[in-house]
Amino acid sequence: MEPTATERRSAVERIAAEHKLKVSQKDQKGKGRVGSLENPEVYENVPGHVIPILEREFDDFDTEAGKFLREEQGEDTFIPFRLKQGVYGQRQPDVQMIRVKLPLGGVNPEQMEAFADAIEKWAPLRKGHITTRENIQIHHVPLPDAAKFIRLISDAGLSSREGCGNTIRNVTGDPWAGITEGELFDITPYAMAYVRYFVRHPVTQVMPRKVKSAFTATDEDVAMTGMHDIGFIPRVRDGLRGVEIRVGGGTSIMPRVAPTLYEFVELENGDYLKVAEACWRIFDRQEWLRENRIRAARIKVLIDKVGIDAFREMVEEELEGDWVAERDFDVERLKFVDDEEANAPPPPATNSSPNGDRSEFDAFVEANVKPQRQQGFSAVEVKVTRGDLTPEQLRGMAAIMREFTGGYARTSAQQNFVLRWVRDESVYDVWERLGELGLGGIGPREITDVVSCPGTDSCKLGITSSMGLNQAVQERLEAMAISDPLTKRIHVKMSGCPNGCAQHHVANIGFYGASIKVGDRHIPAYIAHLAGNYEGGEIVFGHRLKARLPAKRVPEAVERWVRFYEEERQDGEEFNAFVERVGTDPFEERVKELAMPVEFNLENLDHFMDWSRSEPYKVERGEGECAV
Repeated sequence: MEPTATERRSAVERIAAEHKLKVSQKDQKGKGRVGSLENPEVYENVPGHVIPILEREFDDFDTEAGKFLREEQGEDTFIPFRLKQGVYGQRQPDVQMIRVKLPLGGVNPEQMEAFADAIEKWAPLRKGHITTRENIQIHHVPLPDAAKFIRLISDAGLSSREGCGNTIRNVTGDPWAGITEGELFDITPYAMAYVRYFVRHPVTQVMPRKVKSAFTATDEDVAMTGMHDIGFIPRVRDGLRGVEIRVGGGTSIMPRVAPTLYEFVELENGDYLKVAEACWRIFDRQEWLRENRIRAARIKVLIDKVGIDAFREMVEEELEGDWVAERDFDVERLKFVDDEEANAPPPPATNSSPNGDRSEFDAFVEANVKPQRQQGFSAVEVKVTRGDLTPEQLRGMAAIMREFTGGYARTSAQQNFVLRWVRDESVYDVWERLGELGLGGIGPREITDVVSCPGTDSCKLGITSSMGLNQAVQERLEAMAISDPLTKRIHVKMSGCPNGCAQHHVANIGFYGASIKVGDRHIPAYIAHLAGNYEGGEIVFGHRLKARLPAKRVPEAVERWVRFYEEERQDGEEFNAFVERVGTDPFEERVKELAMPVEFNLENLDHFMDWSRSEPYKVERGEGECAV
């Protein structure tokens, strides 16, 4: 019997018709042969030199920025071009944020110094900011200086290419990959091959929305693959290296945990690159998402609509296309291979240790130092307050990296810094040197290590000063002198808007920026989430509370909740388990009067000003450039 017209339709056509999806048919080319004019990229195994630098892109930026500044080119043309170079407009006029990609957070000493030099020349705030995406961002750079900035850092092998825009953004990972106990193999070379394969790839230049990718090292999932558009988890089957691939996670106003697309996909033969490109080809053709860019257009929206099984069917059909034969999935050519152990320093001639009281150093070792799986070496996690580093600190860290490490370090999603391949005998020296830089703080990833996005300090989408609140909450928590081990494990995060750049959804105590209307005025405020989780291989989105807390009352609310937990918990009960047992109502009750709005008068004026601000608060929120 002849198949019906419906049966003859492809999986993509059938699924699109069933869900009424507007899908385009477009020519989706690859990058071209390596070394050709079409693809002049050159790959080198130099630590930190992952994304190939193309000088012509800086010349193009100079040319296009000049046209824009002379009003020979409009915003509609210039902004998409600027975003692909990692240069993003701020809420303040005439200045830019430059987002420098650090694949898997990797950076070398020369690059740290390049950051310091560029920041001193062109960044008036004199700081670089480590983000939860393991980038380093620099704010308030005038547009005429942006090209000079990215050209200077490129001499050290740093790239901002596709740091913004609807592209594949910085690829993040576990900063302990390659040195952590329990890993099946080092995922780093394969993650870097993914970075190299997709940067400047024609299919991923103007997708419906951005893509966030993560490669983790173990099932502990330090890289939090479940909250990414695509995530890769190491697997071994029949002696072959592979990955489990998860697709469709994300936070913001539609949080989703990524379901598993495939339990096992080979690495060495390039199948993981092939599957990933199939995903992005399908995503790129979803015109209904592109038209909905301002509201919700990430790949999680597609998978939420059709389901992971239907999406898998679409991927498998896509893999049968002629495009596969036209591509080069040679992973050996793309891999970044670096023998960090060979570059590790020799054992020091003498061992340094504290004279007298060891308590502070011992506390540092317990909280900040993690033994590597390679005997005799440790990784030292540097607590970077609010992710901000000055030029002096960047240069000081570069000197420490040269003297005491394998010459290569990594940023983390908690806005900290991980020094790798430190000799056990040198840990004390490293601690002393960090202390001289103001970076010897104890307790990264503990309750006083508060995470936040820049908020209204620079972001067009910001509603509140999340950095200002971060400082206020951190100071309150430090004043509480918390010593209880279970309480120390609480994570506090805050975002300046609902989008979740600070990952507040997965914090034990998380907040996002909002406002409260009082007559014809507004109070900066926050909405809390409780009992989120990102540790131990499980992503859990926290419970959203009903109350809106005025920003100036949030530190008090945090202290009340922490004390409530300490006073009422059962023996050994962790914070999330406590929340699940007692429910969120008691937490709401303990801040009930704090949530009450106040009248606008001289006595209450402070409530009508945001943290770190001296003027009355106003809701001023623009549009994110990538979504326009």
